[in-house]
Amino acid sequence: MTNREDAHTYQPPLGARRAVITGGTTGIGRAVAVLLASYGVKVFVCGRTPQHLEDALARIREVGVGEGLALDVSDAAELRRFFDAAEEWLDGVDIAVVNAAVPAEALADTAEDAMRYQIETDFTAYLATAMLAADRMEPGSDIIFIGSMSAVSRKKGTSVYVAAKAGIQGFAQSLRQELAERDIKVGLVEPGFTGADFQYPDFPAGKQAELINEDRMLRAEDIAVAVHFMLSQPRRTAVSLMRVETRLEHP
Repeated sequence: MTNREDAHTYQPPLGARRAVITGGTTGIGRAVAVLLASYGVKVFVCGRTPQHLEDALARIREVGVGEGLALDVSDAAELRRFFDAAEEWLDGVDIAVVNAAVPAEALADTAEDAMRYQIETDFTAYLATAMLAADRMEPGSDIIFIGSMSAVSRKKGTSVYVAAKAGIQGFAQSLRQELAERDIKVGLVEPGFTGADFQYPDFPAGKQAELINEDRMLRAEDIAVAVHFMLSQPRRTAVSLMRVETRLEHP
């Protein structure tokens, strides 16, 4: 009989783990929450809209266990409230998926107050979320940032968003080294063109479905699988960066 005992690396079970997911009520964050819950992870999510929160929790509870709050992560006090509630409900935190973001475009086309809000949400809140998570984590924990391929492509018309995502790219690399000795792993997933509410109104639901079927747009669930892969590795293994792109170029 063929011995397959050592054919695969050890994959630690996720069932006893506890995750906070920002922006976990729509798009990629919701897909991550649902997938992790289906593996037995207890999840606590946040999003800005109560209706989206209610809808996401209903889906999460079809496959697992979850709770959450409606709030804005750009507000420092609200973000602390999220973590305090999550820690109490989860009885600890050992996974943080930092995902909440808003669209941002060219600097010249953006009002100053809008630009400041975008940076607060897409960059500053990422750092603050990582800080609050790391302060609560024991060895054996994971922080995963959802970035963007915009940090690589750096196309015109998206300079504010590029600034935030390029900053996250550098931050994740440095933070990984800072937390490694504490056995807190840091990973970054950079999605390409992904279907989500984020893409409205330029790409309405029907157009998104069309592009996904043509292999020119990713589903949010594709990114969730990448997050799951990062979390499924032995502790000696740090999958620190994954870029998930469409096979075919999008329009």
